[in-house]
Amino acid sequence: MSLSTVLLLFLVAVIGGTLNAVAGGGSFFTFPALIFAGVPPIPANATSTVAIWPGSVASVGAYRRELKVIERSLLIILVVTSLIGGILGALLLLITPPSIFTTLLPYLLLIATLLFAFSGPVTRRLRMQRVEKSSLSIGHLIGISVAQLIIAIYGGYFGGGIGILMLATLALMGLENIHIMNGLKTLLASCINGVAVITFIVAGAVYWPEAIVMVVGAIVGGYGGAYFARKIDQKWIRLFVIVVGFAMTLYFFIKAW
Repeated sequence: MSLSTVLLLFLVAVIGGTLNAVAGGGSFFTFPALIFAGVPPIPANATSTVAIWPGSVASVGAYRRELKVIERSLLIILVVTSLIGGILGALLLLITPPSIFTTLLPYLLLIATLLFAFSGPVTRRLRMQRVEKSSLSIGHLIGISVAQLIIAIYGGYFGGGIGILMLATLALMGLENIHIMNGLKTLLASCINGVAVITFIVAGAVYWPEAIVMVVGAIVGGYGGAYFARKIDQKWIRLFVIVVGFAMTLYFFIKAW
């Protein structure tokens, strides 16, 4: 890697780590940056997942209190489902021909961008719903498990927007208030990306020089940059991520044509 590439990946990872700590959407920056740095699409997706995963793991600790009140059976089922789906999604990515993934890429980016764009209104709506904890029926557990498996497969394959998908699914199933739901969402996202990371590493799909540079940058952004980002109105941060997301989507649509 040239010095300019190292600086680009580091700075983009700082931005991505900061955004993930404040508003989410860091992968909108890390993934395209790897593409522009010359990493092929599938390894770029794998490397981006490795780069941002440590930040999501660190976030789980902030929700320890909320996670303690979740029913043990539900937690175990969703964690296991997430692990299985994350592995399946990662394996699906690895066996996808590069040409097909390149064709799917702009549509995946579009889906992820739309999910992020509408996550604000959805989250505000969920925040007004404080569904009290109750025993879940077998039907509820099956329904949630199937939905989570599908989300986890998508998450292992690409990952953009899985947070809002999980929030919406948990709300539709009548689960917990927004804070407990956020805690569960963060834990499950860490599980999905964690097994995907292991799968990508075992398969040799990670570009390690780029990944190491970006991991360092994401940590700096997550722990340092977030302090300054919190001083900015979150609506402007979200707008910035959405604009970048749509710009990247348009770029890859044009490139595909």
